[in-house]
Amino acid sequence: MRLAVKLLLGWFALFGLVIGLWQAVFPASFYADFPGMGHHWVSPDGPYNEHLLRDVGLGNLAVGTVALVALLTGVVWVARAAGLAVVVVDLPHQLYHQAHVSVLPTVTDQVLQSISLAAVSLAAVALLVLTSRLPVAPTAPPADSRAPAPTRL
Repeated sequence: MRLAVKLLLGWFALFGLVIGLWQAVFPASFYADFPGMGHHWVSPDGPYNEHLLRDVGLGNLAVGTVALVALLTGVVWVARAAGLAVVVVDLPHQLYHQAHVSVLPTVTDQVLQSISLAAVSLAAVALLVLTSRLPVAPTAPPADSRAPAPTRL
């Protein structure tokens, strides 16, 4: 289970940092080109808004950073926070796009977007469930003992 948590944290860290950087630094490119390979999933959904794209990118960078800290430190509470953050971001994101999938130009794009968003949401829920099953050290140790180290992944 700990390996699965580490893999999920690594994936969310990489995804959040790479996609977030693209959105925050090159919002026009993200708007026109995401997800790449000739597909365009952002531009059909409304007019370009640099401020919105940069803000969403910074949010993705923040989630990616928390996932990276959880991965590097191995602290269970940080991993739980990362899992919860990903669930809070990704489930509503998926629901929005499922409700608006018809804006995409082809059935192929509709299916690919639906599958990719469902995979992200399932991975987010899996991370939250797996981290909730890991033990954590008590938050307040007895006064006569040394404070235990945080439980590691």
